[in-house]
Amino acid sequence: MQPLEADEPTSVGPYRLLGRLGSGGMGRVYLGRSAGGRTVAVKVVHPHFAHDQEFRARFRREVAAARRVGGAWTAPVLDADPEAPVPWVASAYVAGPSLTAAVAETGPLPSHSVRVLGAGLAEALAKVHELGLVHRDVKPSNVLLTLDGPLLIDFGIARATDATASLTSTGVSVGSPGYMAPEQILGKGVTGAADVFSLGAVLVYAATGNPPFPGEAAVELLYKVVHEEPELGGLEGDLRELAQACLAKDPAARPAPGDVARRLAPEGASRLVEAGWLPSRLVEQVSRRAVQLLNLEAAADAEPKASEQASGPLDFSRDATAGPTPTRPDVPPPSPPGKGNTPGKGNTPSQQPTASSLRPAWSSAATVTGGKEQRRRPGRGALLAITGALAAVTAGSLLWLLPFLDRGGRPGPTPTPTSTTPTPTASAASSVPDRYLGTWEGRGAALNGVLPMGTFHVTVKQAAVGEQVGEVRHTDHLGGVCVDALTLKQVTRKQLVLTAAGVKTNHAGCDQAPHTVRLTPVGDDLMYNSESSAAGRPEARLSRIGEP
Repeated sequence: MQPLEADEPTSVGPYRLLGRLGSGGMGRVYLGRSAGGRTVAVKVVHPHFAHDQEFRARFRREVAAARRVGGAWTAPVLDADPEAPVPWVASAYVAGPSLTAAVAETGPLPSHSVRVLGAGLAEALAKVHELGLVHRDVKPSNVLLTLDGPLLIDFGIARATDATASLTSTGVSVGSPGYMAPEQILGKGVTGAADVFSLGAVLVYAATGNPPFPGEAAVELLYKVVHEEPELGGLEGDLRELAQACLAKDPAARPAPGDVARRLAPEGASRLVEAGWLPSRLVEQVSRRAVQLLNLEAAADAEPKASEQASGPLDFSRDATAGPTPTRPDVPPPSPPGKGNTPGKGNTPSQQPTASSLRPAWSSAATVTGGKEQRRRPGRGALLAITGALAAVTAGSLLWLLPFLDRGGRPGPTPTPTSTTPTPTASAASSVPDRYLGTWEGRGAALNGVLPMGTFHVTVKQAAVGEQVGEVRHTDHLGGVCVDALTLKQVTRKQLVLTAAGVKTNHAGCDQAPHTVRLTPVGDDLMYNSESSAAGRPEARLSRIGEP
């Protein structure tokens, strides 16, 4: 857990924040404490998503789904405000490590522990499916290990199986590479069988320490899931047979969660937990985390009141207003007092969490642990072979790949030949011709036109070589926004050559690396060509929507 930074809130709703647990593509997760002393995990949506009505609808559904699911083997939702200016949700905090962290630190689980893990998760999924929901993101980091059994968390992308329409773009796959079912990757209909596939992959990881579809590039993982058989390592006996059944490519061939639970624990997972289910090394780790939590709370309670006067709570409630944050009369201050309880110099909305701190994958309350994932870039030949094999994957489902694409291995469109002769219509050799000035907008695509990319909004103003000439604002299908500052590099007879670089406020899913962008006149329009291989070399035809 990380300490709070200067631009982060010290309270959310009635909860005093003790530190930051982690962050994801949709928001940050904080450790909080209620006025009554209960420790919670508070998930706060990134402010720029708060203005997206489609995202708000998804968030409302996430909260509603999580409230319905509450029960054994899941972390219950305790409080939420989906209608707040910056929506948030609080769930019970669990001090236990994620399965990812536990395996990384202590190695694979023993067979008995794997059985309890699988039985508990299967019982949780059976309950989820009975409610007409599909979790859609069962993976090791969304499984917490506690002395009382495993917990399945993060229903952030759960969806109703009987929904009339998806709240994400058609064909866009949602989940985690390597643990998604084949039909999920291909953008086909997703049922509870997809969760069973993911459960099988989690069991293999828990028992062997390795995923059944190893790889370091997302495109490689997705290809293996769709086309190759799983690698089950040293998994033996009925556990191996059950994992193979769960990992069947055909959804109809997979067992139901209830069947999985009965095969692993005929008398129920709780009976196995009662006898003790974690190895001693993990019991010690869970105990240490509990002690660390108590120490943290004690330290927070002991903070001097002088520090309380240095900053005030950032009001994330629905009656928040611009300017200094007023005292909330309807929320009693936490007792005993701690950081953020005394009204002081309030934080303004501009001090809310910034996009640059967020990673592209959605992280849950207590799942953000450990170091960064390392990825080896595949060679050009391997990447081309994988890409060809993925030709059957829907264009929308490839949206997942953009943050992971090899920055140098994918061949892009042949750059348009340019001439170094300055345009005669420019007022000076380094100035921008009037033909380019103004505001331009159009829809674009990447991967040689295969993948729709959303809307590109480009502004161009007068500037000399080496100066900022404008910016490009890219809005994807899910409402995510990336902004690049454009610096004039060269003016030729046929085009403007610009250097684009991501601005500091971008979220971590944006390509921040400097890259070349070319603007070329086509009739009354401009062709936008980006050489960012990480973004799939997007192109867009732009029409002028505003004069200089």
